[in-house]
Amino acid sequence: MKKQLITRRDSLKKIIRFSGSILAAGNLPLSLTTKLVNAADTPDKWIVEGHGRQPGYSVKELTRKVFEKAGGMSRFISKGDVVVIKPNISWAREPGLAATTNPEVLQAVIELCQEAGAAKVRIADNTIHDVQRCFYITGAGQVAQKTGADLIHPRSSMMKKMNLHGNRLDVWPVFTPLVEADKVINLPVAKVHGLSGLTLGMKNWIGGVGGRRSALHQDIHQTIVDLAQFFKPHITLIDATRIMISNGPSGGSPSDVKVVNRLILSQDPVAADAQGALLFGKKPEDIGFIKLADKWGLGTMDLAKVKQHSVVL
Repeated sequence: MKKQLITRRDSLKKIIRFSGSILAAGNLPLSLTTKLVNAADTPDKWIVEGHGRQPGYSVKELTRKVFEKAGGMSRFISKGDVVVIKPNISWAREPGLAATTNPEVLQAVIELCQEAGAAKVRIADNTIHDVQRCFYITGAGQVAQKTGADLIHPRSSMMKKMNLHGNRLDVWPVFTPLVEADKVINLPVAKVHGLSGLTLGMKNWIGGVGGRRSALHQDIHQTIVDLAQFFKPHITLIDATRIMISNGPSGGSPSDVKVVNRLILSQDPVAADAQGALLFGKKPEDIGFIKLADKWGLGTMDLAKVKQHSVVL
């Protein structure tokens, strides 16, 4: 019987599978190894977009309907899971200013995780403004009290140096709850940003690390992609119930805000950001980190390849 030759690609797959590490593929470019890993992760590309059109619609109900359309939270969360939700609560801004994740969306996601049987749900973000003020003013603290979720204080003891294996970023302090969880849900808010153009799902991972974060804004598109390939959420839900259209990312004035009443859910973080870019009148390929993440195989920015589903409330 003729012996079947093992291709270099098959060998790489075996190396990656047995090592559990992208770097185990030796000195190959990270972009190649990332594509090998991610191509099998999410063969089906889909987006569920929720749109609240009725006056006074329930944000929490829209959040529930979006997950229902995607097959229910139990599709992503299993009984006994420790789930970490990564919102953007970095700024001490009230929810209506669109600098932070809508607390109603956050509460709905927590409750859905609990109903799916999660053993513990935790809220984690390394804030920019004073942490206690952020917890209080953004509404995250009140959500934690209502739901019983753990609101994690980003202490220095929770930052552990890890190799991010990025093209630009190597060893960096990582907020450990995000890597210790069984499942991670990325829950950003959609905003403009002075350097990156937009801040959506992938940029939200800057709140997942510590250290000298101002340095992360140098070559920011590459930095965002480095972080995105390290933090791989099980699901991304972009809060676009109200978006920041000017003076991002912190804003501070109602004039910076546009109410669009949208939610974007996807297992593909690049597709989620590509869809989010459309809300700002931007082409996905015109946003540096989206184009780069697509090139590296972290997902697709070609929305023609993504199954589109919608929920209207």
